Order: sequence, then C-alpha cells, then structure tokens
Amino acid sequence: MISKIFKISIFFYLIFINGSISSENNVYEKIDLFGEVLEKINKEYVDEINQSESMDSAINGLLQSLDPYSAYMSPEIFNEMQTETSGEFGGLGIEVSMESGVVKVISPIDDTPASKAGIKAGDYIVKIDDTQVQGKSLSEAVELMRGPVGSGIKLTVRRRGEKKALIFEIVREIIQIKSVKAELLDKNIGYIRLTSFNENSGDQIEKEIKRIEKNESVKAYILDLRNNPGGLLSQAIKISDFFLDNGEIVSTKSRKQIENRKWFAKKGDITNGKAIIVLINYGSASASEIVAGALKDHKRAILLGENSYGKGSVQSIIPLKNDGAIRLTVAKYYLPSGKSISEVGVSPDIEVNESSDDFVIKSETDNQLDYALKLLNG
Repeated sequence: MISKIFKISIFFYLIFINGSISSENNVYEKIDLFGEVLEKINKEYVDEINQSESMDSAINGLLQSLDPYSAYMSPEIFNEMQTETSGEFGGLGIEVSMESGVVKVISPIDDTPASKAGIKAGDYIVKIDDTQVQGKSLSEAVELMRGPVGSGIKLTVRRRGEKKALIFEIVREIIQIKSVKAELLDKNIGYIRLTSFNENSGDQIEKEIKRIEKNESVKAYILDLRNNPGGLLSQAIKISDFFLDNGEIVSTKSRKQIENRKWFAKKGDITNGKAIIVLINYGSASASEIVAGALKDHKRAILLGENSYGKGSVQSIIPLKNDGAIRLTVAKYYLPSGKSISEVGVSPDIEVNESSDDFVIKSETDNQLDYALKLLNG
C-alpha cells in the first residue's frame, strides 16, 4: 500500500508543482493527506471499493476543478473517441460541458434529434435514462448518451425559469451536419446560416457568397451564428477574414509566452463592404464568438440577439502512459479589443430576446431574424 501511495503522490506532485519553493511544503502536506484519506477509505468505508475507479474519479475531479472543459479519459473512453464508428453509434446532436457536477448544454445543433425534441442552450441534464449524472465525469455522461441508431433515450432536464424538471424522450440518429445554408431573403438580403465550424465551412461560405453576389440587387447580409457551438479555430479565422480588410482577428494566450499567437486579416472583403448583421444567442460559443467578436470590434457588423455562451478557451488532448488521455485547457482566446471571451461571452449591439418558448430558427416565431430584416430594409 505504501508503494502505491508513493506512486500516487509523485503523480499528484507532478501535476500540482509549479516550481515555487514557498509552496513545496504545502504541496507535500496535501500529498500526504491524500494518501492518508485513500488509506482510511480503503480500510473503513462500508463497502469494498475499486481503488482503480476511485483513482480515476480523483484524477477527473482534479481536472474538473480547473474548468468545465478539462477532463480525464480512461484508456477505454480515449480509444472510443479515436475510433471511427461510421454509423454503428447514433447521437443526439448536442454540444455539452460540465458545470456543478451536471451536464450543461452549450447548444443543440440544427435538425438533430435534440433540437427537434426541444433541448435548449443552457439546459442542465441531471439524469440520463435512470442514471443520475451527479458524480459522473463528462466523458462518462457522453458515453451514456451514445447508443445504437434508432434506440431511445430519456433525458431529465432542469431549465432556468422552470420549477419542475423536464423530461425528453429522444431517438438517436446518425448525426450528419450540413454546416452552411444560404438563401436570398426579401429579394435583396443574403442570409447565411452557419451551424458549426468544420473543415469545409469556410469553403462552403465563400462559395455561397460568391453565388449570392451574382445577384446585383443584394445590398446586405445576415450571418446567423445562433446555436452554433463552434469548432475549428482555423475556420473561424478564415470566415472572419472574408469580411475584413485588415486588423487582428483573434489572439491566444497561454501559460508559456512562447506559445502566444495572433492572427490577422488579409486584404479583401468578399462582400465588397456590404452591411452585415450577425445573429447570436446563448447557444453561440467558441468559434462563433471569435467571428462575432472580431466583426464587432472592427465595427464591420452589427450584432443582434442575446449574449453568447462564453467559451473562450483552447483545449488540447494529451495522451498518458496508461493509454488514456486528459483534455486540458492550454490557452484562452482574446478579441481584437483585448477582451477575453471566457465566462462573459460577446454582447450584442442590439439586444433582442427570443419571444417564444417554441422558438425555432427561421420559423414564424423567429423575431430576431424579423428584426434584422426590418433593420436592413429600413
């Protein structure tokens, strides 16, 4: 037992140590305390425990104490994450994080089972089928939500403003996301809906704008980033650059100054300077906030809707010796103004709240889109 605790102590020391001599003694005291607690649990707890699982929980607890996006992945979960399932498993179509021990919905994705069922950004998933989420890691909770295509799942949700828990029964599907949808509204407004930032999003948007630009009557654009949970940083930079002639788009700052980076726009605006309104809401996160924030800071677009989610951090997957991995926040995004997105999000220039509980994007109840169209049409 002593040797096992010693190995654990060294592990935690390597995680916690920050090179400060003044903090070393305190760190060693905490390491000793951890070993003592583990030994007491092993000897005194009412039921026999699985020490390996307990250690996994301890490691995950450490990571999740840092922020909602850092987490431990066991070798099994890490392997599944890397394996292409190509239709073997179905999904719900939601981007999630962990907050206060429960799963928080960052955003449901358009035309997916979660979106069709009525799951909303900001919902807290407290139970998956008959399993309580409290005490589970984010990876474990996500694993519970996966399953064969066509199989059902029951989610118990807590929603702000609702006194009672909401129950959603959803059927899993293969999630196929078409990230860009575009059309002409009112004969002269180019409408571009971006649902995620995947590897093809920038090329698709460029193609659609060039198609719309062939219509000489087009006078303005609406870029709809609502319920877009983000994706690839490279695509956020590329898409921002489409609408900017120059200037900083975004920067990242990490603990290591040598890894700090800045990205700048190249000359050339593919809309030829036409007016732009960007629609955002609480489900707009990460890459969506980079685009919205960059266009706002450069006064290139008017932001309309609700405050965005506030996910302004960069995660890296770091493999471990046990064939597992950790997802660790390694940097934060900063807008051209120098402001961080983390926890605060991007605020709209014109605040327009969703007016209906049954709100669906581009439907008869879409008052935010209606407001944007009226604004552009004068």
